[in-house]
Amino acid sequence: MNSSLIFGKWYERAGVRTDPHRTFCAEVESGLTAFPIKLIPHLAHPLTAELPEEERGAVITRRFYEYMNFVANLEAKVVNRGTLVVAFDQAGLGIDRQLRLDAWKIYCDEAHHAHTSFEMVDQVERATGVPGLPYSFDHTLARLDGSGAALDPQAAQLLQVVVFETVVTSLLEDIPNDETVAGTIREVVADHARDERRHHAFYTRFFDFLWGVMDEGTRARAARCLPGIITACLSPDLPAIRKSLLATSLTAAQVEQVIGETYTDTAVRADLRASARHTLKMFFDHDVLEVPGAREDFAAAGLLLPEVGGSRG
Repeated sequence: MNSSLIFGKWYERAGVRTDPHRTFCAEVESGLTAFPIKLIPHLAHPLTAELPEEERGAVITRRFYEYMNFVANLEAKVVNRGTLVVAFDQAGLGIDRQLRLDAWKIYCDEAHHAHTSFEMVDQVERATGVPGLPYSFDHTLARLDGSGAALDPQAAQLLQVVVFETVVTSLLEDIPNDETVAGTIREVVADHARDERRHHAFYTRFFDFLWGVMDEGTRARAARCLPGIITACLSPDLPAIRKSLLATSLTAAQVEQVIGETYTDTAVRADLRASARHTLKMFFDHDVLEVPGAREDFAAAGLLLPEVGGSRG
């Protein structure tokens, strides 16, 4: 695998080396939101539609905090953990020197993204006066690690980073183009997205290498773990959503009604398939679903795209 073309201009183009320091100013950006309303399904529910405007605004701003906290935690605790496995060749895969050096570039990028995410949360919190709520990534990390329990920890961590780095572009693509969102926030997310396009290309090629060096038994276990890793990365963060809604004037029973009627299995699975489309294509291209039992596991998780599943079935 040759990654030199992907990172050939890293010193001139990487965000950690070239991004300006973004400063949020609520006064300048008044009338704009911190997060796209169209990406907050629970705000369309009749009960939340009746909330006072101030409370709805706080829900939107807290959704921005949740999003940035989630992405920053994934970058620091999942992506960089797996990237270190590549950089040090901790799994003993015989990864070549250039690939390992480029992994260090990703490591630097992701630390930069985590820092800018947390800093922007701090700036928005100070500027808007909407306080953030305590955030925990523990349940997501537990789901991720539990999904890979059948594999050696380092192999599981490599699959986690492959999945996240090939789905994250879909998580970042909507905000920069949404003119209802404050410009500084759009710029910060766009800065992140530019770097992630390189990471996506790197880890797509890395999966080709990784799948090629796995023996048959490891492939069998890996294929069965992947649906759980994908859903752990992409499922809605219901504990954070619940906490935010409970901070409004809604009763606990009303909050559960909003969540239950908004995040149905059908809606969640449709969102999972849409967000994971590039990753799923990569797995189809490598015949991952031809491993015995894998197709059934992907289907049970709601991840099979009907047109692709049908054409390969």
